[in-house]
Amino acid sequence: MNKAVAVVGMCGSGKSVLCGFFEELGWEKVYFGGVTVSQLKEQGIPVNEANERKMREGLRQKYGMGAFAALLKDEICDKLTRGNVVLDGLYSWSEYVILKELLGENIVLLAVVTNSGVRKQRLATREIRPLTSEQVDSRDIAEIENMEKGGPIAKADYFIINNGSEKQLHEQFEMFLSWLNG
Repeated sequence: MNKAVAVVGMCGSGKSVLCGFFEELGWEKVYFGGVTVSQLKEQGIPVNEANERKMREGLRQKYGMGAFAALLKDEICDKLTRGNVVLDGLYSWSEYVILKELLGENIVLLAVVTNSGVRKQRLATREIRPLTSEQVDSRDIAEIENMEKGGPIAKADYFIINNGSEKQLHEQFEMFLSWLNG
């Protein structure tokens, strides 16, 4: 069976860049945050940090802490029939448990960890949805306290430290691939 690699980490750690590396190799991506954005757009609510948080937490209140995995599991399984899949945005421990029960040894947690100050610099200057230092702190606290985000990071099968350049991140990505295929 093909592999599903769930890239986990705090906002601004480099998850999307890593997922792009996978896509360049032909892996299909499932973006968990797409559920939030599409729900906001369907309801005519502006897409911003505060509304995204409210929607993420609302979906979890309605469907449980494993909401996004439950909502996306059919898409994940369908894509796995065609090839390897990278999961961008698995947040909660409950989501991981659902996917672990579904996929067994075919799911791998890849954590990307970045110093807080580096994340804040990156997030302040990103083109899409830049965040202030205060917004980063607020989001971090909400994700840790309300969304079980720490569990999948702590339990990761492999860790990448991303405090440097994109080139350095890609070198670590290559080491991960060697480990994965080892």
